[in-house]
Amino acid sequence: MGDFNIRNNNWDLLYLHHSTHMESLKDIANSFNLELSTPIDQVPTQYTDNFQDMNLVLDLMFLCANTEEFNNYFILPSLQEPSDHILLVVHITIEKEFIQEKK
Repeated sequence: MGDFNIRNNNWDLLYLHHSTHMESLKDIANSFNLELSTPIDQVPTQYTDNFQDMNLVLDLMFLCANTEEFNNYFILPSLQEPSDHILLVVHITIEKEFIQEKK
């Protein structure tokens, strides 16, 4: 996940255009067997202080499509400070048999 600084109407419904960089980003993600995930609530992830500018969706999360976490992450606008970007949160369950215990 991260701030990709790519505007595209595939993830920002208020933006009316496709970016030429979107396909490259998706190709890179696919090379790692990841797909663009959709948050539970679709809201902007970058907020501007200037009321004349639009808030944007620039922060994206790529996950394995066949997992419980895919299309199941949160954007938390209440945790914005001090950045102009919003926190993206995903809960990943780790099965106990994958955890090695050491004493």
